[in-house]
Formats: sequence, C-alpha cells, structure tokens
Amino acid sequence: MAVREAAAGPRGLGRDEETALLYERAHYRHDPCWLLPVPPRLCLACVLELLPEPCVSLVRKKHVLSCFQDALLRHASLVMQLVAQDQRICTHFISMLFGLLCNVEDGSVIDLCIEVLIQLTTQLKLEQTVHCLLDECHKELCNMPSMRDSLATLTLLGKLVDAIPPLADKLVMEHSNLMEHLLRGLVYPNEGVRASVCYLYGKLYSSPVAAEMLSGHFREKLCPLFLSILDGAQTKELQINCLGWLRQLLKYDLFVSVIMNESSLAESTEGVEGPPGKTSLPLVLKKLLLSRDETLQVASAHCITAVLVHSPAKHAPAFIHADIPEFLFEHLSSSSEVLVWFSYNCLILLAEEPLFFSKCHTVYGIESVVRSLQGSLRMNNTELHKEGLLLFAEILTRQPEEIKLFTSSTMCRDAGRALQEAVNSPVLEVAAEAVKAISAFLRKDHQSALPVQYRELRALLEAMLNRCADFSQTPLNRRPLGHASSRDSNKAILRRGKFLLSTLEGFRNACRLAMEFQSEPSAHENPFTAPGAEKEDTLEAFSEFLLSACDSLCIPMVMRHSEQATQPNLMEVFLSILHSLFVIVPHMKEKFSKKLASSSFIRLTLELKARFCSSQSHSDLNQVCSSFLYDMSLNLLSAPEKTEPPSQEELSAVSAFLQHGLPEIRSRSPESLAFLSDRQYVEGIARQRQYCILLLFYLAYIHEDRFVSEAELFVAVQSFLLSLQDQDERPPLTVIRASIYLLAICQDKDDALDEAVVSAIRKFLEGIPDLHLVYIHHPLLLRFFLLYPELMSRFGHRVLELWFSWEESSYEELDDVSSAGQSPLPASLAALFYMLRSSPSILLILLDLIYSSPVDTARKVLIVLRTFLMRNEDVQVGGLIRGHFLLILQHLLVEHGASPSGDSGNLPLLLSLLSLVQLKNKSEQELDSMAMKLLHQVSKLCGKCSPADVDILQPSFNFLYWSLHQTTPSSQKRAAAVLLSSTALIELLEKILALTWTEVDSPRTALLCSAWLLAASFSAQQHDGSLQVHQTLSVELDQVLKVLSFPKKKAALLSAAILCFLRTALQQSFSSALVALVPSGAQPPLAPEDTALAPLGTSQVLSLVIGLQNLLVQKDPLLSYACVACLEALLDYLHARSPDIAFHVVSQPWNRFLLFTLLDAGESSFLRPEILRLMTLFVRFQSSSVLSREEVGHVLQGAALADLSTLSNNTLQALRGFFLQVQSMGLLADESTAQTLHVSLEGLSPSTSSAEPPLDMLCLGGVAVSLSHIRD
Repeated sequence: MAVREAAAGPRGLGRDEETALLYERAHYRHDPCWLLPVPPRLCLACVLELLPEPCVSLVRKKHVLSCFQDALLRHASLVMQLVAQDQRICTHFISMLFGLLCNVEDGSVIDLCIEVLIQLTTQLKLEQTVHCLLDECHKELCNMPSMRDSLATLTLLGKLVDAIPPLADKLVMEHSNLMEHLLRGLVYPNEGVRASVCYLYGKLYSSPVAAEMLSGHFREKLCPLFLSILDGAQTKELQINCLGWLRQLLKYDLFVSVIMNESSLAESTEGVEGPPGKTSLPLVLKKLLLSRDETLQVASAHCITAVLVHSPAKHAPAFIHADIPEFLFEHLSSSSEVLVWFSYNCLILLAEEPLFFSKCHTVYGIESVVRSLQGSLRMNNTELHKEGLLLFAEILTRQPEEIKLFTSSTMCRDAGRALQEAVNSPVLEVAAEAVKAISAFLRKDHQSALPVQYRELRALLEAMLNRCADFSQTPLNRRPLGHASSRDSNKAILRRGKFLLSTLEGFRNACRLAMEFQSEPSAHENPFTAPGAEKEDTLEAFSEFLLSACDSLCIPMVMRHSEQATQPNLMEVFLSILHSLFVIVPHMKEKFSKKLASSSFIRLTLELKARFCSSQSHSDLNQVCSSFLYDMSLNLLSAPEKTEPPSQEELSAVSAFLQHGLPEIRSRSPESLAFLSDRQYVEGIARQRQYCILLLFYLAYIHEDRFVSEAELFVAVQSFLLSLQDQDERPPLTVIRASIYLLAICQDKDDALDEAVVSAIRKFLEGIPDLHLVYIHHPLLLRFFLLYPELMSRFGHRVLELWFSWEESSYEELDDVSSAGQSPLPASLAALFYMLRSSPSILLILLDLIYSSPVDTARKVLIVLRTFLMRNEDVQVGGLIRGHFLLILQHLLVEHGASPSGDSGNLPLLLSLLSLVQLKNKSEQELDSMAMKLLHQVSKLCGKCSPADVDILQPSFNFLYWSLHQTTPSSQKRAAAVLLSSTALIELLEKILALTWTEVDSPRTALLCSAWLLAASFSAQQHDGSLQVHQTLSVELDQVLKVLSFPKKKAALLSAAILCFLRTALQQSFSSALVALVPSGAQPPLAPEDTALAPLGTSQVLSLVIGLQNLLVQKDPLLSYACVACLEALLDYLHARSPDIAFHVVSQPWNRFLLFTLLDAGESSFLRPEILRLMTLFVRFQSSSVLSREEVGHVLQGAALADLSTLSNNTLQALRGFFLQVQSMGLLADESTAQTLHVSLEGLSPSTSSAEPPLDMLCLGGVAVSLSHIRD
C-alpha cells in the first residue's frame, strides 16, 4: 500500500504522466527512497529499469531521460545522494546510459544521452566512474566494425574531455591506441564523423601535456591529412571544428612550424605535375576569408593572427604571397566589429614584414583603413578604436619613403581629419594611440601630395596639443597619504609624461616637416590660391603657427610637468623642438631666443646637463642641450639690445669655442664657478670651456636670470681675468664684454676691485680698437667705469659718449618740466646723478661731450646737466665749469676765426649750460678774473655773429645779462666797462634792436627781448658809472613809442623789455652818452608847448599813456611791473618839465576806469605791488578824481585788516610806500586805522615775512630776466 500511495504521486498529477514516469511493472518492488520527493516525481530505480527495456517506446524513454536531466539540473544534490551511495549503482547508471547511447539512432536521444552522461559524470566527481565511461568508450570503438557507428561515442569523448580537461592527458597516456581509431575517423568519408574527431582532437591538443605527447603523431600522420580535411570541408560543423582544432595547434610554435613547413612544400609543388594532396594553410584560410560566413571569416582571421604572433618575419611572407592582406583590407568595411578587430590585428602583424609594403598592399588598402577608422570612431568600442589607430600608425611608420602612401591631397586630408577626430576621444588610451599615429603621419613623403594641406595640418596639431593640455591640467586624484596613494600619484604622473612625450614627438615631426619643405619651392604655398586672396595655406604661416603653438602650449605643458617629474627623453625631444624652431622661423629666432633666455632656459638646460649627463650618460640629451645652447647663444649675441652687434669675425670666434666647450659642460653651477676661478695654468680646451661658462652666465644675467650668486660670480670673474693676464692671453671681444658686464652687475657697493684686476681690465681694453666694441648700455656699467680713476681717466670720455648715444629716454619732456624739479627721474639718470654728486669732475667730461659730440647726443648731455644743476642746488660747480668752458671758448675762437657761427656745432648748447650755471650763482657775488675773461670772450664771440645767429646769441645774451645783474655794484661797473668796450657787440645790438619794428611775433622775438634788456642795462650802467663809450647805440624813439602805443598781445615780454629801456631813457632824461635817440625821418618843427618835453611831443605822451593803460589791462604780472615803473618815470619826467601836463595825464578819467578794472579780481586784489604803486602815483599827484579820500581810507582799512605776514616783500614795500605817501599828503582820515597799519608795517620787516622770497633771476621763454630790473 505504501508503494502504491507513493507511486500515486501528488494530487492533481495526471494518470498518463504518472505512467510515463514510473515503470509500473517493477515500481512496486522499489523502495520509496528512490522516489524523488520534489517534481519531477521520478523514481530513479524505475529509470534504471525502464531505459534498457526494449519493449518501452523510444518516446517514453526520451521523456524519462529528459525528466532525469531536469532533476539533475534542479536537484543535483538530492539525485547525487541517491546515486552515489553505492559505486555499483553509479557504474550501472553509466553503463545503462552508455548502452542506450550506443543502441539508439535518433539524434535527439543521442544528444540527450550525451548531455546526461556528461552531467552525471561531472557531478559525481568519482574517478572510477570516469574510468568506467572511458573504458566503455574504448571498448565500443575497438569492437565497432564501422566508423559510421562511432559518431556518438566520438562526440561523447569530445564533450567529456571538454567538460573535464584533465581527461585529455589521461586519455592520451592510458588509451593511446585510441589515436589509431581517431585517425581512421579522419579518413572516413563522413563529415559528421570527421567533425567529431576534429572536435576531440581540438580538446586533446588544448592540453600542453597531451599536445606534447601527440606532437610526433601530428607531424607524422595528421598534418597533411588535417590540412586536406580543412581545405575540403563542406559542412559548417566540420569547418568550425577544424578551425577550433587549428586554433589549439597554433598555440604551440612546434605545430605552427610543422603546418607552415607543410604549407610551403605545398606551395613549392603547386606548379609541378604529380599527385595532389598537398595543401597550403594560407590558401585554405584565404578561401575561408572569401566565404560569406562571418563566423568562418572571423575564425580564419583569428588563425592568421595566431600564426603570425609566433614569428611575423618568418610566416608573414606566405600570407602576403597568398594576397591575404588584400582581402583583410576588404573586410575592414564589414559591419562586424569582431571581424574588423581581427582584420586590424592581422594587418598589424603583417605590417612587420617589409614585403607587405613592397608589394604595395598598403597603397591599395590605405583608403579602406581611413574609412574603417572613420566608421569605427562612431562606435563605442574602445578596443576597436585602439586597434585601428595602431594599424594606421604601423602603416604610416613603416611605409617606405620611396613608395608614396597617399596618392592625392584629398586622401591625405581625410586621413588627417580621422586622426583629429580620434585624438579628441575622451578615452585616454584612444587619444594616446591617435597621437602616435599623428606623429607617424607628419612625414614628408606622406604630405608631399600637392597642394600641401597646411591648414588641415594646423587643425590636427591644435587638436593634439589641446588634448594634451587638457589632460595635463586634469588635477591628480589626491587621496589620504599612504604608500598606495603615492604609487597612484606616481603612476598618474608617469602616464601624463608618456602622453606628453608622444605629443612632443608628434610636434617635433611637424617641425621636421616644415624644415624639409623649406628646400622645396613647390611646397611653400598652394598654387591654386586665387590672386589677392589671403594666403593662410602657406609654409610661412604654418611655420609661424608652430612657433606660436610651442610658445603658448608646449612650453607651459613641459614646465608644469617638470615641476613634478623630469624625464630625460622627454626633455631631449622638447629641446630639439626649440632648437628646430630657430631654423623654421629664422626672422623670429632672435626674439624667440630672448624670450627663452628671460624664462630661465639657460639655467634649465645647464641643470639638465648636470643632472643627467655628468657621467657620460644620456649622450643624445647632452648633444641636444649643447646644440640648443649654441644656437640660442649666437642668436642672442647677433641681436643685442644694449650693445653693438658683433662682427662676423667675432661671431666666428664665439662659434668656435661654443662648439668645443658646450658639450664638456656637465657640472652644476658651484662646480662651474670653481672651474672659472681656477688660477692654475689653463690649457686651450679648458679655456674654451671657461669661455662658454662665462658667456652663458653673461647671457643669463643680461636677461635677468641670475641663478648664481653675485658675490661668488664677482670673485670668479676676477680670478678668470687675472688668469688671462698671467698667461698673457687676449680673450675674444665677447669674453671681455661679458667679463666687464658681470663685474659691473655683481659688484656690491662696498666691494671694490683689486688694483691688479683694474689694471688687467685696462690692459685688455687698451688692446681694443674702440670701446664701443665691448660697451653695454647699463647704469651699473657706467658706474663701473667712473668709479675707478684709472678707468675713468682713460675711458671715461668715451664711455659717457656711448652712454648718451644709447640713451633713449624722453629727455625733451624732462627738459620741459625741469624748472619745476618735480618729475620723477628715470632710473638711468638717477644713477648718473648719484655719480655726478660723488665725483663732480665728471662734469668736465660732460662739458667736453656737449662741444665734441653729435648734436643729438650733445642735446641729451645738456638736458642732463641742466636737470642735475637745477635739482641739486647744493652742488656748486660754477667755477669748475666756467674754467673749462673758457678754454673751450678760446679754442673755438682761435680755430674758427672771424666766423664761429659758420661751424658752431654744439656751441649753442654749451652757451645754454653756461647761462644756466650763471643763473645758479648767488646774487651780490664779486666777479673774479675768470668771470671777467668769460664776459670778454662771450662778448667777443657775439661780436663775430650776425643777427641771424639766434642759437648762439640767445644763450650768450642771457649770460651777459645775468652776469650784469647777479653781482655787486662794483663788479657791475667793471663788467659793463668790459662789455661796452666791444664795439662789435654794440653794433650788433643796434642791428638787432632795429629788427623790432619789422619782426614782432617772429621766431627772433626772444632775442629781441634780450637785446632790449641788455641795451637798458648797458645804458643804466654807463650813465650811473660815467663809463667810457666806444660806440653809440642809435635807437629810433618814435618807433619805440609807436610799438608801445600799439602793442601786440602775444609780445608781452618784448613790450616789458622795451618799457624797461624807455624807463631807463626817461630816468636819464634822454641824456645817455651811450644811447642816441634819433628820429625815424624828417620831423616837423616842435610846437611851443612841446619844447619843454623834447624830444617827446604832447601827442606822443598821450599816445604812450594810452598804450600803457592798454598794457596794464592785459594783467600780465611782469608787463604790469614794467608799465607802472615806466609810468612813474614818465610822470617824473613830465613833472620836471611841465607839471600841468603831468597833472593832466594823471587826472584823466580813464585812469579811474583802469584802476577799477585792475581791482575787480577780488577783495584783496589791491594788495598787489603794481596796483599799490599805481595808487601811490595817483595819491602823489593829488588826483582825487581817480582815487578819492574816502577810497584811500577804504584801502587803508582793508590793509589794516589783512594778514600782512603772508604778503611778499615786494607787496610790503609797495604798501609801505603807499602808506607813507598818503601820510605825507595828509589824507589819513581815520587815525586809529592809520596807527594800527603803521604799527603793523613797522613791526614787520621784509626779512620776517613768512612768504617765500620770490626768485629775482628767471628764464622766461628762453629769455634771461631780472625781476628787480623790470620792476625798479
């Protein structure tokens, strides 16, 4: 009952299905433990009895077997527990299933049996079970009369070895006679059997041990047969299994050699008559490549790759002769990524064989490669991208130069665009492969298809550089500190360095390409460019792009990377790029070299040589560094900024010692300094090395790269110069220039050269034709020459001359504002001024320069001296300069005789300086003998000039005028006597004064002003001192009055000067022995009322007064002083001869209007000296109609309320005069106000006024003016 209940199965299970699963005839005898408690409800005992039963239908057996397989899959542990409890059960199960396998012919049942046997065997994991099954198979194969019936057994063996790989070795070792049965299966004319045998062989040869044991079997019996089967296979199953076996064989070099040797024999007998049977593997694989089955194509390409991997050089020719590359190129257009990948792989290996290129397969296939690359880049298969780029790079690299790869510029352009797209890939590995391909692409023979696509090349290089820049700027992943983090960071830096190196190699190839195209005129520009169009597609534009890209991208990237790691191979490529750019863009090489030098590239290169090349290692890097320094040094020397360019002879000398010395420099800076300081005997090669070291330090310092200590370098250069002197050597000019410059720059303020060094320098310099050959324009170099008397006495004049000839400062602007003394000085001038203050004798050299140098240089010297004298009031050098100037002037007069103006040169500048020195002299100073001699010489010089010599006369007149007014009265008398003794000077003055009537507002206006002021001064001094007159000075009085009656607005200073002259004449009552006032022409007889006023007439007086009023209204301070002083003298003259006319002139209503016009400037406008003097004049002549008593009182009241301490001395003097005049006229209405004002004036002497005393001697518009002379 229990068995029947168990057999009933779960509720709901159909009776038919129950019957199918249980063998009812025997099931009741079975223990319930054999019944699976889970679906499928299968009784294992029933399975054992049902499957061998011949009366059970095959369909039912298949169903039960399928359910058993399902149970094995779903409940393996439960089934294994039942089956494995007894070895006999296991063996019985295996035998029963194998028997079923051998006795059925239905293919699906056979497959099911094989699968169950494999599952049962692998899950049991019992060695006895495996042996049992192998024995059964062996027995079956041995007893089988026909191989046709062995298909199932062979299939089982193949899958069993596949499931349990160690069985391959066991099968070969313990059942070796099976190989004969397998061999029989290979020759059996059934492709199914052959396929099973090939499958089994493939599994056997997958084991290295079994493969080695079967090697002889394959070589002796299988190889030709196998190739023949592969060649003749018709079914896909046999083809696939053969290829699988072949792939296993191709893992071993032995079998590859056997197969390829067999193939070569087949190829060698291909054209010989004889029995067929020899088959060539390349031809077989070629046939499979030509099939339309993608699986076979992929497998074939895989096998080709497997052969070539062992030795491309040995095996590739066979495939190339079979034209396999042609079909591989065709497959690159396939839509299958796997097939394309394997085709790439094969072609990469074939590309290692030169025959691949010589047979022009690449020329045929390059277009396919480019199109495939373009298509693959649109996919997301990174490995495919990398493999395609690797193939492209291999072809581009290995393609022989004599075989042109790209036959048109269009194809070349498409290739460049594909590479540009690839290098922009976000995947770093893809971009890295693209960079390598670009590097190979930038070859002359690849770009020689005209027209050269320079624009496309530029876009390609920009993409490559920008990709590298983006990657180099990606921040490193900074994780917490630790060994792992450090390793990751180092790996990231190395990865960046590798990518940067590839990029630089590509850029170097672009530079090499530009250099190679320079020798080909046809490649310089696109011949199809339209006339007049902008020519961007030219070699010149491309070359300039290379320079710009290197400057903006390559250099910053390398500098950033070198901060983290320095790789010698990377720096070698980088420096070779910089070196090549000197040749590529020759018109920019000097500018580029200066930028490199100022960016510390001399230091960088020397550090690289010291770090990597010191022990004779990295010879290539040493050579590149030396070549780079050589060219950069010559470029820097050929285009100096602050010195004369060297001669070709000098450059040749520098080139010689640089070529010999630079490769030997491998030491760090301290060692180089020590070597430079060596005072022992230095031989030729070592001396050249010293020259190189010194020159490099010099060029670095010139461009502000001071990477060695100044103090140490200062000492080293001194020792070097002494060594040269000790060995009596004459170094090249460049070395002398560099030595002097470095000494000047490195010399500290407290350090001084030894006398021996100074003597050596002087000796070297004396052997030079001219100092300009070694001169460098720098303030410290000037200081160096002027600091040591031995050098200054010998070379000071020439050094200063060179200094000013090189100066480019805007001295004119400095001259314009020099009187203010507030503009900041340029650094060079500040240094020169410091030296002038410490050594005033330098002024004598500057004075010589003004006379002997070219005009533009002399002009600079003059401005410098003038500025120095104005800004350094405490420096008294007048005597020193005047004495030297006297010698120059005497020499000039002797040299040029009667006409110094004809070849005056820089004499006007010297005279300007002399006048300035005179202006700096203190007033009331006695004129010594030297000053008197100078007066005599200057007056003599003026006498030899004509009125046209304005540039000489103007500074001379200024000097004479200041000399008269800046000395004591006794000296004034002596000076005036000297000047009056020069009849030529008086005659010249007369001629110049006569020009006043015709040349007002002319360029000679300033000279006219000086002439009138001098005439007034001469007249006053002669009259006051009763000096002897040797020549009278004739002046037309009516012309003087006419000019003053109708003045020009723009000639205020000239009007003031003429007024000063007229005032002097009025004060002398026209009785001067020097000045003769003559009429302009025939004059009518004087009227009776004019007789007393002679030589003036009443109408002339009234016109003159009106003219003075008009001049006063202009409110020019200097002109106002002159007008008031002239009006005072006129009224005194009139009052002495005709008081009525004097009172008439004063009482004119216009005077009141004039006064109020002058007073409308503000409340305290009356406190101006000229207005106070004018009001004093009106009070003196009792002109109440002009200034009433009440108005006088208001003026006094305003003065009493004002802060008198702030007024100038001139104003106080004028106010005191006004107060005394009012007091004397009895016009004081308010006694308290008068008393307050009197006390204030008495208590405030001119010396106690807080207002700064005004300068009396001025230079206005180039005219020397004494305010006191104009005013008083």
